[in-house]
Amino acid sequence: MLSEVERAVLAAVDDSLVVDELRELVQIQSVDGTAGESAAQVWCAERLRGLGMEVDHWEIDLPTVTADADFPGMEVERTEAWGCVGVLGGDATPGLVLNGHVDVVPPGDLALWPDGNPYSARMSDGIMWGRGTCDMKGGVAAILGAVAAIVSAGITLRKPLAVHTVVGEEDGGAGAFATLQRGHAGEACLIAEPTAGGVIPANAGSLTFRLEIPGLATHGSTRTRGVSAIEKFELINRALADLEAERNRDPHPLLKHLDLANPLSVGMIHAGDWASTVPDLLIAEGRYGVRLGEPVTAARQHFERTIADACAKDDWLRDHPVKVTWPGGVFASGLLPEGDPLLEDTLQAATDAGASAVPEVKGGPYGSDLRLYAAAGVPTLQYGPGDVRYAHATDEHVVLAEVLHCARAYALLAVRRCA
Repeated sequence: MLSEVERAVLAAVDDSLVVDELRELVQIQSVDGTAGESAAQVWCAERLRGLGMEVDHWEIDLPTVTADADFPGMEVERTEAWGCVGVLGGDATPGLVLNGHVDVVPPGDLALWPDGNPYSARMSDGIMWGRGTCDMKGGVAAILGAVAAIVSAGITLRKPLAVHTVVGEEDGGAGAFATLQRGHAGEACLIAEPTAGGVIPANAGSLTFRLEIPGLATHGSTRTRGVSAIEKFELINRALADLEAERNRDPHPLLKHLDLANPLSVGMIHAGDWASTVPDLLIAEGRYGVRLGEPVTAARQHFERTIADACAKDDWLRDHPVKVTWPGGVFASGLLPEGDPLLEDTLQAATDAGASAVPEVKGGPYGSDLRLYAAAGVPTLQYGPGDVRYAHATDEHVVLAEVLHCARAYALLAVRRCA
């Protein structure tokens, strides 16, 4: 049975405010590496101050942060980045951190969006459409709605409640890394990523690989004098397919619901500079899944050993081996410690806030900031509005009822852990 305080905070969630703030936030074009990221952080800092929170809004020292040996990497260039943390209820260690990233991926071909404007925050039939609605500004709006409800209900917190809004999540996690490096932490953290009604206490990781496959150029009319880098890539690609199959034979129990727990895919290929010339170089880049609990170094070694073994079986590649490098972000895996009460607390809060059933507990095959908080010793899980299938897509959207439900679930969780 809900307590009087719990009933009060649920009643204090202002649905109209949550939707209005989501619309405003979506209309900020906060694409990774653009000035919009900083603008979104200014917007968040103003909202948090308006709620009476103590706000730390600072410019991240990018040269220092990126030089750290544990820096998770960036895939876009940034001339500036800003952190934003709000704390309600004192200066002790927060009993709960609510985390959300404000950066979004580029919209792609504008003609593919229904109204030609990815940032219109168009609404119809209880759904808001637009870049960032699902990934993950819907979650950020729900976080702000939960804090506003706690303030409006006049609830006194025994432990502080913290809100971390971060940038750079999509390309490595620079914002969360810098926030943790600055000393902002908590007893537990909920990340409001889209989870399609489930609770995700674990993320597999991912790495970006780059392959440089050599060939030998010659005129296309005498191609047998040369060596086509494209044909050699076909050999390597078969080895990659075998590697993917091997790494998916016995997935972690939290990932058994997936058809591929640890996907490996080639996303970009470039070869050749003239139609009638045998190409002497092929460059391929792709995404390589890191298994739950697997160190990044071990994952890289497995990949590199596979490429080396494939090269050793080919007469040309044996003497001209493929070069493997690792550009971009480093997404290690992350896992909530077994038996940590945050999982049960979140399931109960979601149910008491009106979920139709107890949320399913499952792992996610993608990287997120969860692994950074987990590595810093902060038990972390994900629960938020939206379905990741629509993230990064031209039909990206979020059901507003899910956003409002999550605002109530976060408010309950915060009250129970902090008040």
